[in-house]
Amino acid sequence: MITLEQQFALSLNVLLAGVLSALIGIDREQRARNDAGLRTHMLVGIGSCLFTLLSIHAFGGNGDPARVAAQIVSGIGFLGAGVIIFRGRRVHNLTTAASVWVTAAIGMTVGTGAWLLAIVATLIVWFTLDPLRKMTKARRESLKAVEDAMANENGDAEA
Repeated sequence: MITLEQQFALSLNVLLAGVLSALIGIDREQRARNDAGLRTHMLVGIGSCLFTLLSIHAFGGNGDPARVAAQIVSGIGFLGAGVIIFRGRRVHNLTTAASVWVTAAIGMTVGTGAWLLAIVATLIVWFTLDPLRKMTKARRESLKAVEDAMANENGDAEA
C-alpha cells in the first residue's frame, strides 16, 4: 500500500507529467487542428505516468514494471493508429500520432522519477515540433523558389 505521504510526493510526478504533456499538446492543437490536441496529450502523459508509478510502487515488489510499460506502449500504438488519416494516397496526422507516442514515453519517464530526462525530452520534442518545422518549411520554400527560377530560365532559353 502506498502511504499518504508517498502519494503526495508521487502526485508531483503526475503534475509534472501533465505540464510537460500540455506543452506538446498545445503545439499540436495550434498546428494540426485535429482531435489529438492539448487534452489528449495531457491525458496520455498523465495516464502513462500513473500506470508507471503504480507498477513501481503499488504492488509491493510483486509486479513487473516492464510488463506494464509494454502494455502502455501497445495501448498508445492503438491510440496513435486512430489519429492517422489516409486521404487518397496521402497520410495525414503522422506527426500528431508520433507526438502522442512520445508524450506517453515522457509520462513514463516522469513516473520512474527521471524528471530531468523528461524535461530535456520535452524540450527536444518542442524544438522538433515548432522551430524545426519552421526551418524545414523555409528550406522547402527556398528549394521551390530555386526550382521555379531554373524552370523559368530553361523556358526562356528555349524560346
